[in-house]
Amino acid sequence: MSSFFIKKKVNAKPTKKAGSTRVIKRKADGDGVSKGRAKKVNSGANEEISSESETEGPTVSRKRKENEEEEIEETPQEKKLRLAKLYLEQLREEEEKKAEEDSFEKDLIAGRLQEEVLEQRGKLQRFIAKDLQAPDVADLRLLRGHQLPVTCLVISPDDKHIFSAAKDCSIIKWDVESGKKLHTIPGGRKGTEDRHVGHTAHILSMAISSDGKYLATGDWNKLIMIWEAATCKHLYKFTGHKDAVSGLSFRKGTHDLYSASHDRSVKVWNVSENAYVETLFGHQDVITGLDSLSRERCVTAGGRDGTIRVWKIAEESQLVFHGHEGSIDCVQLVNEEHMITGADDGSVALWSVGRKKPLATVKQAHGCHGDKALEQPYWISSVAALQNSDTVASGSHNSKVQIWKSGEGFRSLQPLFSIPVVGFVNSLKFSSSGDFLVAGVGQEHRLGRWWRIKEAKNGIYIIPLKKKSSEQDPTRDQ
Repeated sequence: MSSFFIKKKVNAKPTKKAGSTRVIKRKADGDGVSKGRAKKVNSGANEEISSESETEGPTVSRKRKENEEEEIEETPQEKKLRLAKLYLEQLREEEEKKAEEDSFEKDLIAGRLQEEVLEQRGKLQRFIAKDLQAPDVADLRLLRGHQLPVTCLVISPDDKHIFSAAKDCSIIKWDVESGKKLHTIPGGRKGTEDRHVGHTAHILSMAISSDGKYLATGDWNKLIMIWEAATCKHLYKFTGHKDAVSGLSFRKGTHDLYSASHDRSVKVWNVSENAYVETLFGHQDVITGLDSLSRERCVTAGGRDGTIRVWKIAEESQLVFHGHEGSIDCVQLVNEEHMITGADDGSVALWSVGRKKPLATVKQAHGCHGDKALEQPYWISSVAALQNSDTVASGSHNSKVQIWKSGEGFRSLQPLFSIPVVGFVNSLKFSSSGDFLVAGVGQEHRLGRWWRIKEAKNGIYIIPLKKKSSEQDPTRDQ
């Protein structure tokens, strides 16, 4: 009996050593026999555990067996192939996504290039006037700082700042968002030209370069002053005109400056090199306004000589246009091929460079004043155009700024709505984004003292332009 147990014990050790893998496997497989034995050994000690292990055993062992079979079924080559397929699929998805993005980007670039070509040809016209609505009077903001009537203003290319000048010879830089003064260049008294840094006579004209680097101002003293727009630091002084400097404009994308004067001449300057370039003659009366865009040409209003002139500087030629009955006091380019003008006969006109006569004219655009026997139209003292669009504006002293819609091909001019502004509207400018319009207002006309509106406030009005809906892109070309 004892020899039997000894034999069993001896034989158990080699079995455990030699077949260790097989024993572990049997344990892992959860063989019913081994579970049964475990139950018999531990039945007295813990019946619940042995009972649970007995019931759960077959289910757990089946799952493990299935997992092991799946792992065994996939060979290394098959795994590599599967991973390679996944990688290729991922690459394909990435390439498809990239192709879609490239296609979208190409469409955007093509659209932008087409728009730029149309803009250069002067055939781009965005139809946004139909979406505009009159702002509430409460939304208008008046910024006060000048002691005398505001004569001219410009908006920085990023629409963050406004520069204004007045008959008090001062220049103020404003923050559009807060309405606060950022910098003031005070005016000096007559006779202090030698020691005062700034203007000592009424400032009539102002321009800012398209990169926002330079600010130019012109005054009654025949001087043009160049400032650093960011810091309002004085840089240069241009002399050469023989009378008041009434118009200034930078050629878009360059630092070439065009200036117009009451001496009937137009001069060209290079501001970055602090150099004079040339002088152009042609007008028979004082020049009252000037504007330019990106082409090497500028447009001027000739006051009482009744002409608008387009100066082709490279070709050394000029185009002459007739249409108004009175003195043409203001001009603004809508695009490279079209412009808008205003005169003291009360008319507003739209022009094409290709035609000598106006495409559209609105007489008595701001109404009339005075007795019936002696009534006169309100002078048009300023005009503005939202570039490459169908929206233009005009100002007078009838307590209104009028917004107009130009028809397709600029062949008509229809009133949209008016904005109440008391005083002489001496300057108008649309922001680049078209979100707001700025009006420079004073108690007197910028060029003289024919009337005085005592209830008017000298300052600048920021007029928000509300849009009914901006869901559709209103860009179209003619």
